[in-house]
Amino acid sequence: MEIGFFLSMLGFLWVAAITPGPNNMLLTTSGANFGFVRSLLLMIGIMLGMQSIMLLVAFGVGSLILVYPLLHTILKVLGSLYLLWLAWKVATSAYETLEVGVAPPKPLRLYQGWLLQFLNPKAWLMGLGAVASFSLPGAAYNQSIAAIALGIFLVNLVAGVIWLGFGTVIGRLLHSRRSWYTFNISMGLLTAACVLLIWR
Repeated sequence: MEIGFFLSMLGFLWVAAITPGPNNMLLTTSGANFGFVRSLLLMIGIMLGMQSIMLLVAFGVGSLILVYPLLHTILKVLGSLYLLWLAWKVATSAYETLEVGVAPPKPLRLYQGWLLQFLNPKAWLMGLGAVASFSLPGAAYNQSIAAIALGIFLVNLVAGVIWLGFGTVIGRLLHSRRSWYTFNISMGLLTAACVLLIWR
């Protein structure tokens, strides 16, 4: 893949990765509630999920969504329900105290970040768009898929670190129980609002 073509692909992927959406809302919330390091597994899960989606699209499974529109509708319904469940978990997150002997709450796990991608129509559209627009025909196909996978890895890594860092900074500013709950409820509502993006 030529460098200019690769950079064009990175631009496309960057816009998809950095804009607000379910992944970025969850990373921000997790960074604020649990800190940067404790949220890394969620970010890794999201990145692995994106790679899984892209490979499924590249090797034919994604085309089923185009051939059978009902599958896309089912994906939207399941994705919406999962997002609403995550939004509820975010909005009702417990206030983390520093009391000795109290077990701290747990951040979302790696598998939850990975699973979200399979129910996230934005992830499928990103994978479909990248493969359809930037894969090369013939013998160069596998090489172009490897380049797309690298591009997705890079943009998701940078975007994930930015959103996690943003959340971590916000978390340091939340010193009272009231501000903590206000933030979590706001992020829960924003995560729930991502459902509207799925259906537009």
